[in-house]
Amino acid sequence: MGRRPAAAPAAPVPAAKRPRAGPQSAPASGTGAAGGSRDPRLAHLSENERKVYDAIWKKGDMGMWTADLKTETGLPPSVVTKAIRALHSKSLTKDVVNYRNRGRKMVMAFEFEPSKEISGGSWYAEGSLDVEFIGVLRRFCRRAIEAAPGGLITTELVAASVRESGVFKMECSVQQIGEIMGALVLDGEVVEVTSTGKGDFAFAGIPPGKKCYRCPRDGGGRTRVGAFASIPCGVCPRIAECTPDGIISPKNCVYYDKWLNSLEF
Repeated sequence: MGRRPAAAPAAPVPAAKRPRAGPQSAPASGTGAAGGSRDPRLAHLSENERKVYDAIWKKGDMGMWTADLKTETGLPPSVVTKAIRALHSKSLTKDVVNYRNRGRKMVMAFEFEPSKEISGGSWYAEGSLDVEFIGVLRRFCRRAIEAAPGGLITTELVAASVRESGVFKMECSVQQIGEIMGALVLDGEVVEVTSTGKGDFAFAGIPPGKKCYRCPRDGGGRTRVGAFASIPCGVCPRIAECTPDGIISPKNCVYYDKWLNSLEF
């Protein structure tokens, strides 16, 4: 029998990139240093700084309370504070705000973004409820209903309208738009209905059984539109900068002029 040919040498496996996901990507305890061992900045950390950094990095997008950090590392509070200051100066870690407890000082590895449990999601900015953003989004959703065929629209179509408008810098999910629509229903600004697939529902292209929304109707069966909701200012993203004699002003706003011309006196 002929000799069995030698197997070809295996191709080298490319080294894995540093994980950028949540804490599930962090190494388990006892498996070595955090995934950023190839970052040249880590080679210059002191033993205490590296110990603090590894503990923070393992928490991923959940961050770590400084009090827990002192317990985790077993280092004196003054040493932990000094190490955090050094890591911050090297852009390896950062402070984050827990929207549930703004007074609790938390730190996170610089490469991670806070999870919803920490940041509160899109409705929060720097740990505080973003009232201005929510208000603009509410008005936009209301106007999307008014402009929809048959005055009826689904949550998915509102979300698509928000996304295609380009007005909002952050992307809003269908679930988030659903939360806004639910709030509008509770406030009496919008009515939730179920499509029958006939009449206005057929005109709007909404299949039977699908949940959708419309504006409230007055005694004559006509859609009731609030005074402010009908003004283009209601969904204008620059409303905060609009002044009577400013660069952005009702005097030179083409949308405001169109609205005035559409009124019947």
